Amino acid sequence: MSDKFASGAAYIDGQIVPIAQASIPITDLGFSRSDVTYDVVAVWGGAFFRLDDHLERFERGCRRLRLTLPLDRDGVKEILHELVRRSGLRESYVDVICSRGVSRLGSRDPRTFENRFYAYAIPYVWILRQDEATEGMDAVIARTVRRIPSDSVDPTVKNFHWGDLTRGQFEAYDRGGTHAVLLDHDGNVTEGPGYNVFALVGNRLLTPESGALEGITRRTILELATAEGIKAGPETLPEQTFRAAAELFATSTAGGVMPIISLDGQPIGDGRPGPVTTLLRDRYWQAHQDPRYVTPIDYTRA
Repeated sequence: MSDKFASGAAYIDGQIVPIAQASIPITDLGFSRSDVTYDVVAVWGGAFFRLDDHLERFERGCRRLRLTLPLDRDGVKEILHELVRRSGLRESYVDVICSRGVSRLGSRDPRTFENRFYAYAIPYVWILRQDEATEGMDAVIARTVRRIPSDSVDPTVKNFHWGDLTRGQFEAYDRGGTHAVLLDHDGNVTEGPGYNVFALVGNRLLTPESGALEGITRRTILELATAEGIKAGPETLPEQTFRAAAELFATSTAGGVMPIISLDGQPIGDGRPGPVTTLLRDRYWQAHQDPRYVTPIDYTRA
């Protein structure tokens, strides 16, 4: 590891550069039109978590947006391993991006654009800081904005269409909260800025079945809950059902399982992380030692 890569490393135009030197063309439609997809995989304890699952979703998103990756999966993996190895980071937030790119013919016809691949690795990012995890989120259900309809922007393809999510986040701050949850136009819960949500309703653990990203952390929690004998699955989740839940939590690669301890200023349960939330949070971090899920990084390779 070189000190110049200590803050992270990026892959740009076939070269690995320090994160501070990373740049993209200002005419790239990923920047100017949000014509782009991406994915984020975590490195924890020197190993990628569910790397192939993340890359499978990334490739599926590229196909749905009719983007062509210039590298195959093995090529992408090699770059990601080298980024983390070069940085020396043991806990890292690793982003892969495919953008529409820059027109080769000066045309707006998307078929004429040369699609571009970027990637970077930086220190691990927390939505809810690790020292806040035992306390939790003060969430707000946004009233001034609804989630972009799924038939307009497919939420299962990771994207930069965050106008609705950012508006919701500012509303949460304005109303004394810290995190937002958005409804769809039918009044059902969808997701928040960068995280899925779960509700423990009776003996069932529910997560929205539509209007939300099919998160890899979400998938992990559904698997872990089932292994613990908890009935868990995606369902339509009306606002009132969500409000009546005994426990609420959010999930993301950037933080794992994050308890929601209040909603619109009202405590959830006794205002502390509940037993199911705590159990699944512990199981989630334990899964980062499970060889079924992890891909170790060789930091010694020249």
